[in-house]
Amino acid sequence: MDKQQVAKLVEEALEENKDLFLIELSFLAENKIYIEVDGDKGVPLNECIRISRAVENNLDREEEDFSLEVASPDVAKPLKVKRQYIKNLGRKLEVKLKDNSAFEADLKNVNETSIELEWKAREPKPIGKGKVTVVKNATILFEDILEAKVKIIF
Repeated sequence: MDKQQVAKLVEEALEENKDLFLIELSFLAENKIYIEVDGDKGVPLNECIRISRAVENNLDREEEDFSLEVASPDVAKPLKVKRQYIKNLGRKLEVKLKDNSAFEADLKNVNETSIELEWKAREPKPIGKGKVTVVKNATILFEDILEAKVKIIF
């Protein structure tokens, strides 16, 4: 299987719809090709079909047999690329860091190297008894993130 040719075909197919971007391109056992794409506004089924056909129609099954799967990301899977973070600005994330700390917070900003999270916490009053709600912020480098998932709220 010519992996560079497959990657080029996927790239060409994605260029037809600038809202779509590649999450994963894997070559698995038994010549299985797995392509995962996401989109700034989601990924309609017809786009998965279009990408599948663009790749499949340009490969020769007579030369080498293969199976092909084009999918959109599972909502329960962690975010993998920076563009997924941008797509989810304003949403609540569950973020686990490499130092074993964790946050459940709103994604407020994304830049080249980090994300900014914001959440509310109850803390003791500076003076007197009781607690007060305060807004907390944290800037987290991408390299420190072990896993980040969008929290689904019903």
